[in-house]
Amino acid sequence: MAQLPQETVRRKRDGLELETEEIADFIRGVTDDRVTEGQIAAFAMAVFFNGMTRREAVDLTIAMRDSGDVLTWPDLDRPIADKHSTGGVGDNVSLMLAPIVAACGVAVPMISGRGLGHTGGTLDKMETIPGYQVVPSNALFRRTVADVGCAIIGQTGDLAPADRRIYGVRDVTATVESVPLITASILSKKLAAGLQALVLDVKAGNGAFMADVESATTLAESLVAVANGAGLPTSAIITNMNEPLASAAGNAVEVTNAVDFLTGHRQDPRLREVTLSLADEMLISSKVASDWTAARHMSQAVLEDGRAAERFAHMVAALGGPADFIEKHASYLPQAPMIRPVPAPDSGIVGSIDTRGIGLAVVALGGGRTRPQDNVDPAVGFTDLAGCGAHLSAGEPIAMVHARDAAAADAATHAVLEAYELVQEQPPETGSILLRVERS
Repeated sequence: MAQLPQETVRRKRDGLELETEEIADFIRGVTDDRVTEGQIAAFAMAVFFNGMTRREAVDLTIAMRDSGDVLTWPDLDRPIADKHSTGGVGDNVSLMLAPIVAACGVAVPMISGRGLGHTGGTLDKMETIPGYQVVPSNALFRRTVADVGCAIIGQTGDLAPADRRIYGVRDVTATVESVPLITASILSKKLAAGLQALVLDVKAGNGAFMADVESATTLAESLVAVANGAGLPTSAIITNMNEPLASAAGNAVEVTNAVDFLTGHRQDPRLREVTLSLADEMLISSKVASDWTAARHMSQAVLEDGRAAERFAHMVAALGGPADFIEKHASYLPQAPMIRPVPAPDSGIVGSIDTRGIGLAVVALGGGRTRPQDNVDPAVGFTDLAGCGAHLSAGEPIAMVHARDAAAADAATHAVLEAYELVQEQPPETGSILLRVERS
C-alpha cells in the first residue's frame, strides 16, 4: 500500500532515511498530481536541511528518470555519451564538443537547457539559427543522431517530467542549492536519454553557482557517485569560472564564436583547453580512446582537418537550419543595431573580472532571463572580452558591446568597467582545469 505523501515528508523532516519504494511512490505522485506543490516544497525543504544518503539520492534519481520515457538506441553501433555543465558565462562548449566527439565515432544525443539568471543556455544559442528545431520529434531526433552522430536539443515533456515540476517548486522556495536535489535533477534527465557514458563540467568561481572549489568538488563527487550508483559511468572535471570562458557572451555572438572555433578562424585558449579536455574525457569513458594521448590526438585531428565543423553543419541542416550555415553564418545570425567599444580608463593589466557581473550585464541588455518565461534578445551581448592577464593601454577596448540602443549600450559599458579590475603587476596564472573527479 502506498504511503501518504505527508508521511514521507514527515519522515524526511525528522531526519529518517527513506525507503526505496516510498521515494518511488512519492515521485509517482509528483508525476500524476497526487502530490501537491505544498508537499513538494515541504519535501524539498526537508531534504535541503537533512540531506540524503547516497542510496537515497540514487533511488531519487532513478525514480525521477522513470517518471517518463527512457530512450533506448538499439540501432546505433557506436557508444553513446553526453556532457553536462553546471553553467557559466561565455560557456558555448557544447556547440563545439558535440561535433568533435561525434566526428571521433561517439553518438552524442545532447539534451540541453535554457539560460536562467546570469548563466547562458545552450538552447538559446541554437535558437538564433533560423529554422533550427530545438524540440524536434523523437523520430527526427533519433534520425539525426544516427545519421550525423550528434543532435543538440531541448528536454521534451516526456523525459523526466517529475524533474520539471519539482524544479519549478524549488526555484521559488529557496531550495535550489540542495546537493542531492541538484544531483537528481541533472542525472535523471541524462539517465533518461539512454547514455552509456557521461562527463560533467562543474564550474567553480565568481561566475559559477558554486563559488569555491570545495563546494564544486562536493557537488562533483555527489554527481559522479550517484550516476555510477545508478549504472551510468560518469566522471567530472572542475573548471575555472573566474572569468568568461569564451571571449564572447550572449547568444548569436557565442554561436559566431563557436563557428570561428570549429573552422579555425579563432580559438580562445581557455575555451580550447576546456573543450578538448571534455572531449578527451568522453572518448576515454566511451572506450573509443585507450589513453589521454590517443584521445587528444583524435580530438585535435577532427578539429583541425574540418571533420568537426562538417558534423556541426550537417546537424544544423538535419534539424531544419540552413545547409550553408557554416559558410554564411554572418548573414543568418541576428545582428545588434549598435556595436561599440568599452575603452579602458587607464593602462594596466586585467587583474580580475566579476564574471557574474558580466553575465548579469548580458541579461540587462536583454540577452538572458531572470524568469523561465522571459523572452531573450538573440543579438545582444559582448565580444572581444579581454581575459585575465591581458595588457591594455588607456582607451584600448576591454570589450565590444552589442546593444539595441544607446541607453542600453551606456549601461552595459558601465557594467563592464565595474566588472574589470586593472592592476600594474601581472597576476598569477590560474589553469582552466582545476581538478578531476574520476569514477571509483
